[in-house]
Formats: sequence, C-alpha cells, structure tokens
Amino acid sequence: MPFPPLILIAGLQATANPVPDAETRARYRACVDQVRASPEAGLEAASGWRIVGGGIYARQCMGLAYVALERWREAAEDYEQAAGELGAADARAPDFWVQAGNAWLAGGEAARAIQAFDAALRSDALSDQMRGEVRLDRARALVSLGSLDAARADLDQALTLVADDPMAWYLSAALAHRQHEPRAQADIEHALRLAPDNPDALLLAGTIAGEAGHMDEAERLYRRVVAAAPDSDAGRAAAASLATVHEVEAPAAASLPEASSPPPAPSPHSR
Repeated sequence: MPFPPLILIAGLQATANPVPDAETRARYRACVDQVRASPEAGLEAASGWRIVGGGIYARQCMGLAYVALERWREAAEDYEQAAGELGAADARAPDFWVQAGNAWLAGGEAARAIQAFDAALRSDALSDQMRGEVRLDRARALVSLGSLDAARADLDQALTLVADDPMAWYLSAALAHRQHEPRAQADIEHALRLAPDNPDALLLAGTIAGEAGHMDEAERLYRRVVAAAPDSDAGRAAAASLATVHEVEAPAAASLPEASSPPPAPSPHSR
C-alpha cells in the first residue's frame, strides 16, 4: 500500500501515552470510538469532557475529531494548546507539537507547521527515531515553501536517524529528482529494497528510468503500479504514463509529495 500521509501517522502518537487510571482510560477509548463512528458526535463528547476536567486526554480526542472532519486549523490549535498545557518539561509535549505541525501542513500552512516541528525538535525527550521522522515532516513543509536546499538538509539528517524507513529514501529520491541530482536513482533503489511493492516508489522509479531512456524498464515498473494499485493516485499516474511511454517525450517528472488530506485516526510515528 502507499506510504501513509504524515498527518495520518500523527494522530495516534499521543493516544499511545499511558493514562492515569482505568476510568480515564475507559473514557478515552469510548471517546475515540465515538470519533470513529461519528466525528461530529465525538467532537461534542470530547468538548464536554474537556469542560468537566478531561484535561489532556479530552484535548487529544478533540484533536482526532477535528482531523476526522478535516478541520485542520482547529486540530492544529487544539494540539498546540495541549502541548502548552503540558509544558516543555513534559515528555508528551513533543507528540502534540508534531501532531500540530502535521495538521498545519495538511491545512496548507507550512510556515506554521515548521514552527510546530521546531518546538518538537527542541525537546530532549525525542528518541532518535522520532527526531528523524520529525525531520521528514519538516522537509515536506519546506518543500511546500519552495525551500529545497533546507529540505535537503533535513532529509539528510533524517536518513542518518531512520535509515530503515523506506519513506525517508523515497522522499530523498523525489527531492533529488526534482533538483535533477544523480542521487535520485540510488535513493529510489534503496527505497525499493526496503519496500519493493510500494506503488509510489515504483512510480517514481519508473519515471526516473523513463527519463534516462530505459523505456522497457519504465514500462515494467508502471505496469507493476497499475496491477498493484489501479485506483490509487500512483496507479492512475502510471496508467497515464503507460499511454505515452514509447513516445519521444519522457513521462512527467515526479515531485516531492505535498501535504495531503487523509482520513481520520493515526501515530506521528508508527510507520
């Protein structure tokens, strides 16, 4: 299946944090279940819970409801308020900053996203794995702003921290391809070694092969995408490229993915 949108990943991170007692745990689970069944009803329940002292767990449930409703600004503001309530010393605060950043990014506010990611990166509580994933998120925001050299710096840091994450290599290859750098080929090959059936990586590999004049290889890769995920964005793009793969013009260049608007529920970083 395709690489998940990062906001999708972000939504579950704080849900993994332990809750203080069985009653809060049960109420939180019920709130999340309600969000999944009906985001509007879940938001109302979470708001009511927060008013009567639900604290950080009520805020997390509110944020999940806003994400499910694609109300990105409200989700981001809710997560930022949660991080502020916890304070910089609380190890859970970075999770909420990351969720805020992903919500800002999904809502098209990349500059606000970077501010939130920077707040997360300032925390000493981040593991190397989490820090690498935040660098990936930050690189996506920088690409949205056209700051490609800064995005490359973040991606290179991420590759040292999460070298086993195929999405890191895919994003690196996509940026290199966009900047016409030779490393695009090596990076997409690395991504495919880690995720050999991923449609997005296969599509980019096909584009790179086609632009290098290896049309048979491009066709083979495009056909794999169409066979594996015909109804996905990657599948439709591959089908369109197959129609022109033997023409003089090479397939259209791929670009580093921008923020998307995913379905509900999620963990900054349990890819």
